[in-house]
Amino acid sequence: MTGSICGTGSYIPHYTMDNYAIADLVETSDEWIQERTGVIRRHIVKEETTVSMAAEAGRRALENAGVSAEELDLILVATISSNVILPCTACEVQRSLGAVNATCFDLGGAACTGFVLAYNTAEAYLASGVYKTVLIIGSESLSSITNWKDRGTCILFGDGAGAAVLKAEEGRRYLPVTHSEGGKGAALTCRSRNDSNGITKKNQAGDIKEEEYFIQMDGQAVFKFAVKKVPEVIQEVLELNRLEKEDIDLYILHQANKRIVEAVAKRLGEPIEKFPMNLQEYGNTSSASIPILLDELNQKGTIKPGQKLLLAGFGAGLTWAASILKPFLRKQGDGGT
Repeated sequence: MTGSICGTGSYIPHYTMDNYAIADLVETSDEWIQERTGVIRRHIVKEETTVSMAAEAGRRALENAGVSAEELDLILVATISSNVILPCTACEVQRSLGAVNATCFDLGGAACTGFVLAYNTAEAYLASGVYKTVLIIGSESLSSITNWKDRGTCILFGDGAGAAVLKAEEGRRYLPVTHSEGGKGAALTCRSRNDSNGITKKNQAGDIKEEEYFIQMDGQAVFKFAVKKVPEVIQEVLELNRLEKEDIDLYILHQANKRIVEAVAKRLGEPIEKFPMNLQEYGNTSSASIPILLDELNQKGTIKPGQKLLLAGFGAGLTWAASILKPFLRKQGDGGT
């Protein structure tokens, strides 16, 4: 048995911040941001929350798949920026959707690799026969953990949620490749508000050091890591599954930076047309970036049943992963796209 995507959904906050708005906060410009990242604008939560976006993206994915909430056996949510700790985000989504038969839990910490790891987890459960229908979601409110005075990070991040429904079916199962390198984790961090003793950290004046609780990133280190490791993991997953680059119809990469995506395509010797991007509209939405892009491609009819897609994520940990999937998306007029 294997798991295939039969429906997708996404939710994007209505409020947008373009690069000119960012330039009002830090010393930068629209031209500078676009040249270095490819980002033009990003969507930011106002009334929405990580939970509400996850639930709406999940609801749309179920509708697209023609699957009822009661049919779900498992709900997985990848997030590092939820508005709740307990209950977990996935349980809150279950309550909102009425998915009374689903087991629910979150995957956190891997950040931008989160959705690929959630897909791999769902795939393992489906292949083993433990579950038959799974909803996986990436949802982030990164604006809540972004330092809007730090030019190196505030130009990059945005908010949003994406979701996919997977169902067990007969067919070839493609094995994933995943890696972690904790020794280099300092390149991308976000500290808890409590230290190891559960005591809120304060500076010498007794004040909370707010800057410690925002995303902090060594941009050069992350860039070098991504452009080296992502092509490697793509080659590794292709070799593991005895496939060639020509067998892949689309590479769905984490939408971190236009230059990273272009560098990966160049190193692989693959045409950039096989690497769709939407980061210009949304920025880096961490675990939500891959499922948002999947849903956009699905809604446009770009993804066809039977195609081979390669997902690749890279992020905090440091972590990176790649997986190959064959969607069997529903046809127009049949409850789908």
